[in-house]
Amino acid sequence: MIARLSGAAVRGFLVSLMIAIPALVVPGASMDSSQATILIALLAAFLTFVEYNSTSPSIVEFRDAAPFNRLRFAALMATVFLLSLICRGKTDPTLLTNALTSVGTIIGNSIDFPYSPVRLVVLMLPPDAHDSVVQSVRTAAGLAYLISLTAMAVFLFLVRVMGWPSRNGSFNVWVNLPLFDPTAGGDVLYRLNRDARINIALGFLLPFVIPAVVKMAADLLNPITLENPQTLIWTMSAWAFLPASMIMRGIAMQRIAEMIRDQRKRAYANADTDLLLA
Repeated sequence: MIARLSGAAVRGFLVSLMIAIPALVVPGASMDSSQATILIALLAAFLTFVEYNSTSPSIVEFRDAAPFNRLRFAALMATVFLLSLICRGKTDPTLLTNALTSVGTIIGNSIDFPYSPVRLVVLMLPPDAHDSVVQSVRTAAGLAYLISLTAMAVFLFLVRVMGWPSRNGSFNVWVNLPLFDPTAGGDVLYRLNRDARINIALGFLLPFVIPAVVKMAADLLNPITLENPQTLIWTMSAWAFLPASMIMRGIAMQRIAEMIRDQRKRAYANADTDLLLA
């Protein structure tokens, strides 16, 4: 109980810290923005603490299948922190901020080709956007995209080479997939593979769809402005993290389906052996 309580408290603190990073690192935040950030950070910390302190799962998937959620959180926190440093470097440049800006610029320019996700993000900006804003968006998009690709590659290595999650012991579907009902009807393998394919397909499409939807919505609503550093940080973080998270979820569900299929084969083989020996 003490271990669960302390672990939930640490997770809640880390989540609140991640949300507060842009306000802490980037100078010039307004009083209203800081108060809203504190409120959201406290709320997120409370919800995280309640989720991980409870014995029964609610909405967080793969809660006991480390390091799935840890890897996703580390990728998101790294994206928010590094983009915050880049934004801080515009007013207080250092060797670290200059290096991160150079890396993001190189990556952003290299993948800024026609119909690429980065090009679509740049095109969703208003036509009269300043060149400095366009370059900032391109740099942030390049660095965020690199972190998301790295997280997906690491998770794929854990699944295909390290044998996640079977190396951590038995896998409880009810605890790790609280939103998935195995008794809802239909074959579990079919439903897991179907959901996995949907998540992977949406993960690949979202980096292209989100800028297009924002661009079309700009004709009806006020166009999005990324001149504010915190808006830029959270927009680029969400744009890169959500598709990567969905692809990782799809890969994880495919892996669970493979484990169930292998378990069925072993059960059928053992039943056949018992019939032969009877």
